Amino acid sequence: MSTVKFTKLFINGDFVDSISGRTFETIDPRTEEVIVRVSEGDKEDIDIAVKAARQAFDSGPWPRLPGYERAKIMMKWADLIDQNIEELAALETMDAGKLYHMNKMVEIPATANTLRYYAGAADKIHGEVLKMTREFHAYTLLEPIGVVGHIIPWNAPSSIFFTKVSPSLATGCTMVLKPAEQTPLSALFHAHLAKLAGIPDGVLNVVPGFGPTAGAAISSHMDIDAVSFTGSIEVGREVMQAAAKSNLKPVSLELGGKSPLIIFDDADIDKAAELALLGFLYNKGEVCVASSRVYVQEGIYDKFEKKLVEKAKSWVVGDPFDPKSQQGPQADRNQFEKILSYIELGKKEGATLLTGGNAVGSKGYYIEPTIFSNVKEDMIIAQEEIFGPVLALMKFKTIEDAIKRANNTKYGLAAGIMTKNLDTANTMSRSIRAGTIWINCYFAFESDVPFGGYKMSGFGRDFGLEALHKYLQVKSVVTPIYNSPWL
Repeated sequence: MSTVKFTKLFINGDFVDSISGRTFETIDPRTEEVIVRVSEGDKEDIDIAVKAARQAFDSGPWPRLPGYERAKIMMKWADLIDQNIEELAALETMDAGKLYHMNKMVEIPATANTLRYYAGAADKIHGEVLKMTREFHAYTLLEPIGVVGHIIPWNAPSSIFFTKVSPSLATGCTMVLKPAEQTPLSALFHAHLAKLAGIPDGVLNVVPGFGPTAGAAISSHMDIDAVSFTGSIEVGREVMQAAAKSNLKPVSLELGGKSPLIIFDDADIDKAAELALLGFLYNKGEVCVASSRVYVQEGIYDKFEKKLVEKAKSWVVGDPFDPKSQQGPQADRNQFEKILSYIELGKKEGATLLTGGNAVGSKGYYIEPTIFSNVKEDMIIAQEEIFGPVLALMKFKTIEDAIKRANNTKYGLAAGIMTKNLDTANTMSRSIRAGTIWINCYFAFESDVPFGGYKMSGFGRDFGLEALHKYLQVKSVVTPIYNSPWL
């Protein structure tokens, strides 16, 4: 367990109370009890944070430092994360219900490595020399876009914090970040470490608050130059509308998914069942790329279903601080109740409940792993993102059938394919309209692999060198040349 040290807004290098003096509760999803009260930022506080970020961009040292100097500070920040892994892991567990041992071993170390990856890119951001057909010399400059607004969700607070912050820091931008109101604690701790690492005042500002106030103020602010948002389609639309109505700032959106995992007859059934289980239960299903639709070719369907249900029934749901637990509580009451309502919808629509379907215990937001079979494509549980430990299991016959059904969704974030046939893997990976395709694996993320969606899963890419371009402007410079021996 961790003692919460930081509960105020972080603006211009200091922790400060909100202008209004209001605070809000952040709740422990294990116990449904209040952890602490956190300062509530709104439009006035966003204005002050943007002013600090603008001053830091227009007049401060960060955009003017050589890339290697920015990299040194980012590397120091990453080292400080490593030194505080246990405390950060505990904050994520208390605030979001994430498994402590996974936070400590995987998620928090990965955030530090994301920071290091983009630190390595900070001195390698270059334009191009262009060959023109007339007597001109041309080249491009890649310049930081300016002040960036980041709005992040509650399911992976640290991971997505650094997915956004790292590339924008590498390019020389300054920023205002709003963490989800459900999970503000780790973001404030990261801001503290940024200050210790030497990030100049005003470069990173963290303003906890609510979407309709603080989030809307970021999206509509006339002095924010770009917005990066991860969350729901509904809020993504509002972010885009606000950006368009204000200063036409560019927007990048990652809006979730309804990702298919497609298992062919020649797949290893044991491995397929393990991946399918992990695909919808990792982080209690609160993952944008969760494989919440599993299609199994009819030749192995019965064996697969039996094995998957057996594994789900032995899955341990419990206190995320307990190393034996494989699944903690959902992040908050709203999400808990939403998932249970989808389970009831699945029953009413006529799907067969194979296992699960109930809350666990009388305290905390725990839900059993839930698997439905006999799911039809037009059922709500097959079409809408549930964002919880709920799986729709379906049969398919042919590769053409699999492609058609995999693409029968408004989303296009990710997909998994399990087969030993290279031709099948190639055909499927080129036919499914999704931003990431995993073949005989799932959740294979790395900092250098671009991540983002097709269709209503959004646009723009996080991770990889692609992510840098969201935070850069391309400037073309042309000058005449005289008496050159060649063009």
